[in-house]
Amino acid sequence: MRVTQSASLDLNLLVALDVLLEEQSVQGAARRLHLSEPAMSRTLGRIRKALGDPVLVRAGRRMVPTPHALAVRAEVSAVVERARALFAPGRDADLRGLRRTFTILGHDMVAAAHAPALLARAAEEAPGISVRFLSETHVDGPFLREGTADLEIGVIDTVAPEVHVEQLAEDRMLGVVRAGHPLLAGELTPERFATAADHLIVSRRGRLHGPVDAALAELGLRRRVVGSLGAFTASLFVVRDTDLVGLVGGLATPLADALGLVTFEVPLDLPPLPLGLAWHPRHDADPAHEWLRGCVRELLAGASAGPS
Repeated sequence: MRVTQSASLDLNLLVALDVLLEEQSVQGAARRLHLSEPAMSRTLGRIRKALGDPVLVRAGRRMVPTPHALAVRAEVSAVVERARALFAPGRDADLRGLRRTFTILGHDMVAAAHAPALLARAAEEAPGISVRFLSETHVDGPFLREGTADLEIGVIDTVAPEVHVEQLAEDRMLGVVRAGHPLLAGELTPERFATAADHLIVSRRGRLHGPVDAALAELGLRRRVVGSLGAFTASLFVVRDTDLVGLVGGLATPLADALGLVTFEVPLDLPPLPLGLAWHPRHDADPAHEWLRGCVRELLAGASAGPS
């Protein structure tokens, strides 16, 4: 991070920069730091002068970070978190007095299944903490290293050597159809599953095949996939209003039940889905992040694996 020669060291500017890059809004940062908008604007001006970079620039009605701001974002976040850990009164910091925003990256079904419980626990134990959920995209990126996300939840496929990965539980894929679907009547064989109805697949990369197709191919069978969606939650609404056969993780069966859908065991030998969490090691000594990891561990460990 480059700092101009005339800039004096002011850790408050780093804290302000960290919040500005999280909020990408002078108004939002001012609210988080309990400052007026004019005061926050002046602080942004000081940051710009110190870094020799605009940091945030106007793009339509919103502000976006400059390439340099994106490049230093993770470093700024790490420095601020280390400072917080250094000055925190031990490992048992007062979470109720903490003001913080955490960003969690994960599949939409993870948020649908666990966001209610996590937000409720945060409201009770750490009311100053906000949790922002980001859905997976079709593009893989170093989100944890760059600070775009603080924690990743779900099926972790990162191979970055510096990222900590902790496997916690296993889920399995279940079939899902509307109530009264003809597939539910009679014995469900692999052949009936493959050929009795058309299928809907969920793929963040838009693929029209997956592990189910590989398992069917081993039996000399093939299903007809007529559509692909990027989110499981969206697929459930499509399944509800059609005769298509979908798939859903066992942890999301409460959502399927709420929509009046019926889940069933897929008559194939499918690999389990390992559920875990991943984070960058700069968060290791942060008591607030440790609290977040603990919450997620308990949620995933207690997650239902669907009907037995």
